[in-house]
Amino acid sequence: MRLLVSVVDAQEVEEAVLGGAEIIDIKNPREGSLGAQPPRKIAEIVSVIPLGVESSAAIGDVPNLPGMAALAAAGAAQCGVNYVKVGLLHVPNATNARELLTEVRAAVKACNASARLIACAYADTTPASRLLELPVVAGAAGVDGCMLDTARKDGTSLRSCIGTEQLQEFIAACRQASLLSALAGSLQGADFEWVRKLAPDVVGVRGAACTGDRVMGRISKDRLAKIRETLFGSPSRFDLRPHTLSRS
Repeated sequence: MRLLVSVVDAQEVEEAVLGGAEIIDIKNPREGSLGAQPPRKIAEIVSVIPLGVESSAAIGDVPNLPGMAALAAAGAAQCGVNYVKVGLLHVPNATNARELLTEVRAAVKACNASARLIACAYADTTPASRLLELPVVAGAAGVDGCMLDTARKDGTSLRSCIGTEQLQEFIAACRQASLLSALAGSLQGADFEWVRKLAPDVVGVRGAACTGDRVMGRISKDRLAKIRETLFGSPSRFDLRPHTLSRS
């Protein structure tokens, strides 16, 4: 597993990395679960991420407009991120999702051939049967991975929205299709021990790592280190010395 930590600005990167983040995820929680930052801010954050730590950028919970979504994805990919995440909250069915993801993938690869596209669906707004279709749809569209999250961010965690057996099936389906699997969604406290046993490829957090709520709060390396220790048995990937965060 790898730990993905969502940040809102360049100042949060150091706390996230010192706390054990392996992927710095760039988003704007004021605009929703996968709220997007403008390209200038994505580029600014990417510029301070140290070597050995990957980056991702959310492009929003997009409408069912493949052309618009593809343009957003192109903007994010051009900023040099390793992953582009697209939220499918407003995409009504599997056929539409495949069409949209196909266009978004083409835009990402045209702008950044090494970037990978992650399709995100929401366990608190989508029936489990449709969530379990996501790996098949993503694989058909040439997507690189799938994430399950929560959309409402009202304190309801992923764990309370979908059963353990269904998540095991989701992760297994991703692996069968050679897709990266990621779990997020208001995870707190004992949820991390539960996620550790599920062993997805990536675990995503923000709210649990913040002092305050996910929108107004700030990432805390101490909170994050405790999460990492629960997930991996080690509090951080780095010493707390400044030179360990150098990009050179």
